[in-house]
Amino acid sequence: MGKELYPMCAKCAKRICEPYTPIGTEPPPVEEAPFFCPMRLKHSVIEEALAEYDKPNIKEFARLSSLQEAECYEWVPTGVGDNLGLRTKFPRVEETMQFARKMGYHKLGIAFCIGLDNEARILDKMLENHGFQVISVCCKVGMVDKERIGLKREEMIVGKRGYMCYESMCSPIAQAEILNSEGVDLAILLGLCVGHDTLFIKYCRVPMTVLAVKDRVFGHNPLAAIYLSSSPYYSRLMTS
Repeated sequence: MGKELYPMCAKCAKRICEPYTPIGTEPPPVEEAPFFCPMRLKHSVIEEALAEYDKPNIKEFARLSSLQEAECYEWVPTGVGDNLGLRTKFPRVEETMQFARKMGYHKLGIAFCIGLDNEARILDKMLENHGFQVISVCCKVGMVDKERIGLKREEMIVGKRGYMCYESMCSPIAQAEILNSEGVDLAILLGLCVGHDTLFIKYCRVPMTVLAVKDRVFGHNPLAAIYLSSSPYYSRLMTS
């Protein structure tokens, strides 16, 4: 039996999908792509996906997304001859507001973890200062004990220390449904836990984006573990 083939873009060193060839010249043929390239393995899927962009509302959303991407960079003199260097311009929170304005969004929703309540408070004020109406929902909304989802007391955060007390469950489904019911134009995810964020995304029926994800160790910057994976401190992440 031959080896199973499936897309493995993370292993690609050729990147013919981003050729930057001058207008008027042909881009590299797909045959030059690695054998595991989805452009070779999933051509029909890509074509079906491309057809979705022919829908006027989707096409405009995608156009403004790419416009927003381009506006986040600028070419500036490097100080060496006539050379120009590419420089970034906007942090993600500013980019989020710019994109919301491009889309004509006014009512924004924040679904946040209670562990980031201060960050949520700052974000709420920031968005309001820029003219947006903000609906915000904390993860503990509903005040439902974790026993409701089958968690034992000793499995809970404070229960691990021996304290048998009420502990509210996170309810990302309620967060999503509340923002759905409010008809927000855009939902912003702020620091939900792994798993909880998945449930929110599953039940959210409005456009959404992620401002920050939960990482308790690295100040909500999970890529730090990737950057440190070759160091003695986190090399254990590269082994089973």
